Amino acid sequence: MAWENPFKEMTNSKPLFLTIYATVLIGIVFSSIYVFSAIYSSPNSTFSLSIAPSASSDEKAEPLVQASNFSHRQADVDSAAVKPQHQSKLLKAIWAVPPAGSKMPDLETFKLSKELVQERVIDNIVVVTFGNYAFMDFILTWVKHLTDMGVENLLVGALDTKLLEALYWKGVPAFDMGSHMSTVDVGWGSPTFHKMGREKVVLINSILPFGFELLMCDTDMVWLKNPLPYIARFPEADVLTSTDQTVPTVTDDRLDKWQEVGAAYNIGIFHWRPTESAKKLAREWKEMILADDKIWDQNGFNDLVRRQLGPSVDDDSGLAYAYDGNLKLGLLPASIFCSGHTYFVQAMFQHLRLEAYAVHTTFQYAGTEGKRHRLREAMVFYDPPEYYNPPGGLLTFKPTIPKNLLLDGEHSIDTHFALVNYQMKQIRTALAVASVLNRTLVMPPLWCRLDRLWFGHPGILPGSLTRPPFVCPLDHVFEINVMLKEMSDEEFGPGISIREYSLFENPSMPQEVKKSWLNVHLCQEGSPTCQVNSTSQNGVLKLPKHSTEERLNTAFSKFKDVKVIQFSSMQDAFDGFTDKTREEQFRNRVKRYVGIWCCVENHTPGHIYYDMYWDEKPGWKAAAPNSTKDDHPPW
Repeated sequence: MAWENPFKEMTNSKPLFLTIYATVLIGIVFSSIYVFSAIYSSPNSTFSLSIAPSASSDEKAEPLVQASNFSHRQADVDSAAVKPQHQSKLLKAIWAVPPAGSKMPDLETFKLSKELVQERVIDNIVVVTFGNYAFMDFILTWVKHLTDMGVENLLVGALDTKLLEALYWKGVPAFDMGSHMSTVDVGWGSPTFHKMGREKVVLINSILPFGFELLMCDTDMVWLKNPLPYIARFPEADVLTSTDQTVPTVTDDRLDKWQEVGAAYNIGIFHWRPTESAKKLAREWKEMILADDKIWDQNGFNDLVRRQLGPSVDDDSGLAYAYDGNLKLGLLPASIFCSGHTYFVQAMFQHLRLEAYAVHTTFQYAGTEGKRHRLREAMVFYDPPEYYNPPGGLLTFKPTIPKNLLLDGEHSIDTHFALVNYQMKQIRTALAVASVLNRTLVMPPLWCRLDRLWFGHPGILPGSLTRPPFVCPLDHVFEINVMLKEMSDEEFGPGISIREYSLFENPSMPQEVKKSWLNVHLCQEGSPTCQVNSTSQNGVLKLPKHSTEERLNTAFSKFKDVKVIQFSSMQDAFDGFTDKTREEQFRNRVKRYVGIWCCVENHTPGHIYYDMYWDEKPGWKAAAPNSTKDDHPPW
């Protein structure tokens, strides 16, 4: 019946029937309002995070997450069209901290069980990561991205009790993996790193028998878009895995063509269904790596899955038979389930006009610190408010690059080093000024002509979408882990803090910091407009070129409370330290800040070392060493 018919009938009926019709319609309207109100006011319909530290006096919780200081990525618009998820009645809201005065429950409460996992399951799937306390900030970033897009069916496995307790007090659902592992960063490739890999395999074997689907992720990746609708497109898949593929095999969001993927299957992101084929693979994988601790978990997985590969399951899905000929395998497209190369170097998803679902910080060269820095450059990493407002304030500058260095000629080793060296000299000066003024240096975007890898290559990978010149990750040239490492003040002088080039573009940057700003223009000493220690009406400080340490200290002594100082240029801004000991300490420090370009094709060894003081060595040339004896840093 059309909506207008009841009203038409009411106008033609007796008063008694008019009253009845009105009463019924009003009842329908109010009932509808009540139902919709109940639905949209449920704890899981919207998400607002405002967490205060627990008031418990007998535990030492760290400062908790504040939503306003996190990356302001909007929730995935596609998720609004997804069917309502069927969730456990026991599902607790994430980020809801324990009541004030409560105590940490017994560890037995956090033991992995079907009941514990069931509490987080929605539509029979759970999203899981795991780690130790050293990766606490990565884990909070991982959780926050998911909850921001409405994904709350997640769990975190804790490899140590310190992490378990910290997550509990922050309202993050966690379980005890019973590993009692070290709380510090174990380092890639170390024996403990490989032990963590084996923990992953054991964990998969523990959860699959519960009958739930499992989206397993490493903690050094972030979700940029809700992956669950994408995974649901392939209900026949037993396993979906990411890869290290660097050349696109598709130009849309279909699965990668398994026949064309020659790179390793990367187990940092993969999805398992609790089918007999998947459980059989998981069991054999577990037996393999527990029998030989020299087998890397990822290599073992690749060996097993590729034991038999093909044919295709059908003409459309992109799935292939693998492993024992029964397992249905799908390869997540590297363009949108990104590696560190397809996201940070190629920006493959942008070239193909696609939306990235995830980024995994692979293909990088500065350890855990390098991974943080890359995610920070992309503005997808969580940092507390004080990160954006460091003690002493910030120092930034506008880099200058001549057009011929950036664009002219072939993209070769020589033109690449000419471009990088030109920028490196400016950064060296900026590091010195930051050291003098005791400020944190905001690194500029770094331009490269050539890619960096761990094997010989022609500069740009054939078939990839890398388009030189490109803004390359800082770890392509700089040893970020060294820059952030504690060093002896006696030998290396005071430390110099750094921040990523995108800092001021990050929505988490407080306005109070951006408003406290001083522009510095370099001028020629002796010219009428170059008045030291004076600022113009528009708030610009004029500073003579080739300033000394004393002049810098004097000129900026009355600007210590200014949060950001920006130099118009670093060309000839500083003439060096007056104290020769301080100068030597600075040199000892910053010459260790740069690494290698790798690697010259068909040449062993193929490393070429960057040199922070290349300009002081007449005839310096970018060339690979002739022998392993000469294969060392230039100091």
